[in-house]
Amino acid sequence: MNNTAQIGSTIQIKGKVTATEPLTIAGQVVGSVEVIGHPLTVTEAARVTADIIAHTILISGFVSGNLCADARIVVGASATVEGELSAPAVSIADGATLTGRVQTAERRVVALPLAS
Repeated sequence: MNNTAQIGSTIQIKGKVTATEPLTIAGQVVGSVEVIGHPLTVTEAARVTADIIAHTILISGFVSGNLCADARIVVGASATVEGELSAPAVSIADGATLTGRVQTAERRVVALPLAS
């Protein structure tokens, strides 16, 4: 069973995307993307113009915006990224295109609500 939500290659979204499960984007997203506690994968076919927050961000396609990850950002060889990247660990593969700034920062601490 596949436990990853997917935005397929023919889907175009304008607005805010929020997920609390792993998410793969193969289509187009304009706006913002927040994946709480899980990885976000941007495939080679994807075009994302959005600020992104996720636990881990894996990029193979085009992304323009500010990216913030709790753990790591991985920019693959086929990726084109425009914007600021912030995470405790950032890796950029040979062949990737990056225009912007990279900042390695401490892991963000997310306060979870207590059960009552």
